[in-house]
Amino acid sequence: MLLPAKDEVARLLELYRAWERMMLAAPADHGARGNFEDTGYTLCVLMGKRCAREAVHAAERYLSATSARRRERAAHSPPIGALPGHSDQLAVSTAT
Repeated sequence: MLLPAKDEVARLLELYRAWERMMLAAPADHGARGNFEDTGYTLCVLMGKRCAREAVHAAERYLSATSARRRERAAHSPPIGALPGHSDQLAVSTAT
């Protein structure tokens, strides 16, 4: 199964939340409502859901699961300086 790019999901989720705030602040603004609905539809397509709320929740779960796996991997990885052939200090060139 193909999964959407995490950066794109995060960008759309942020955009959706921004349009949501704008629409709630100015309910009569048809442009804000249209952009909010368009962004919700795009999230639906990306996340394979039929309604925007489900798509938002799926996107949040998708992004949090990914970051949790990254944190878990980082917690179990040795520090860079402990790896053979790696140093945690920057190499300095003596050439001028």
